[in-house]
Amino acid sequence: MAVFQNSAPSHPNPRLAGVEAASPRPESSPAPAATPRRIDDATRCELHRRLIGSLDLSTVGTRSETELRAEIRLAAEELCRQSSHLLSAADRELLVSEVMDETFGLGPLEQLLRDPSISDILINGPKTIFCERRGRLEKSDVTFASDDHLLQIIQRIVSRVGRRVDATSPMVDARLADGSRVNAIIPPLALDGSLVSIRRFPDRPLKADDLISKKSVAAEMIEFLAGAVKARLNVLISGGTGSGKTTLLNMLSGYIPDHERIATIEDAAELRLQQSHVVRMET
Repeated sequence: MAVFQNSAPSHPNPRLAGVEAASPRPESSPAPAATPRRIDDATRCELHRRLIGSLDLSTVGTRSETELRAEIRLAAEELCRQSSHLLSAADRELLVSEVMDETFGLGPLEQLLRDPSISDILINGPKTIFCERRGRLEKSDVTFASDDHLLQIIQRIVSRVGRRVDATSPMVDARLADGSRVNAIIPPLALDGSLVSIRRFPDRPLKADDLISKKSVAAEMIEFLAGAVKARLNVLISGGTGSGKTTLLNMLSGYIPDHERIATIEDAAELRLQQSHVVRMET
């Protein structure tokens, strides 16, 4: 903070100068109120831990999100008073959201998963996360507290779909509740911290008209592939990551008659077939 001092010039009349010097000084202004400050990662982690410890986790399943947020908000305010941490209203709300995400969701990932414009999330260790929006990669300011924190979130993801990941099996494919595809690699395969890639898909599968309008495929090619599906021919679709294999499969599945019984076998379930009789399996 810059401090400016304005020194008054000597008074031309010594008598008046003496009178002014003897005059009572004005009362000093009160000290400014303390300014709410942002908390560092270590303090935030400590507040997270203590807030989560203050919750009655046995009752959370019977209460609404609004009730839980109100309880966590009150606990956060009380905890900040006890800990001498003065937080702004925005920081308190951020702390409440982070605790909610940490307790009931996927921690820092929830902030990214709420953004519909993100199609890919690439995690290169706890402090480096990239997101893809409209085909362009950009570095995110979202981070994990540590590699242990990231590993806990990975374990939470894979356990929900009956998978496991550990030192003896350090690579795993999984999926999120919304169908997003997840691949995770942990040490010792990952040398600089755990690696995670999350591929998200649009809420509405793209149709043939969408692909044609985006100039992703020619109308004649759609007609040829649709004929192959209707003729029950074997069709092999291959390509690199992000090339559109799942998008094309979802689109072509629309040409399978609705009365057919369809069975899908995937490493991680991500197809979104619209027919009524679909049997899904994972390897």
